[in-house]
Amino acid sequence: MFCDRCGANLTPASRFCPTCGKSFAPVAQPQAPEYRVSRHVRNLGILWMVYSAIHLIPGLILQSMPHWLPFRYDYPFFLGGIFRAIGAMLMLKGVLGLIAGWGLLDRQSWARMLAIVLGFLSLIHMPFGTAIGIYTLWVLLPGASEQEYRQIARS
Repeated sequence: MFCDRCGANLTPASRFCPTCGKSFAPVAQPQAPEYRVSRHVRNLGILWMVYSAIHLIPGLILQSMPHWLPFRYDYPFFLGGIFRAIGAMLMLKGVLGLIAGWGLLDRQSWARMLAIVLGFLSLIHMPFGTAIGIYTLWVLLPGASEQEYRQIARS
């Protein structure tokens, strides 16, 4: 084996040339970056849309419950308002989740922050809300994920 710089004779175990000092150590290969967001953003968008659609159903039922209850005139007057308020909150969360899911699937720049906020709010809803909240925060919250999402997001 010969040095390609000076032509000196080398032993097979040489790490550098004894004449010119050129290094023959193996070059470390750069680590491939982890593409967490691009691999998981589609799944996350679909999960948010399904989870939010499931929230819309009880929201619609609670919104309409005061109108079709059989004991319509026998319950306290404020009970209808409570049903409507809880139904409105479920519907609002459902609509925001559908918007976040659509935004993630469409790679909108604002969808990441909306999904993170909804992920935090969903953590207290056991078991599915906690699971989707943890998954959302694991995929979208780290700083490297922000950089990667900016690269794949549409402006």
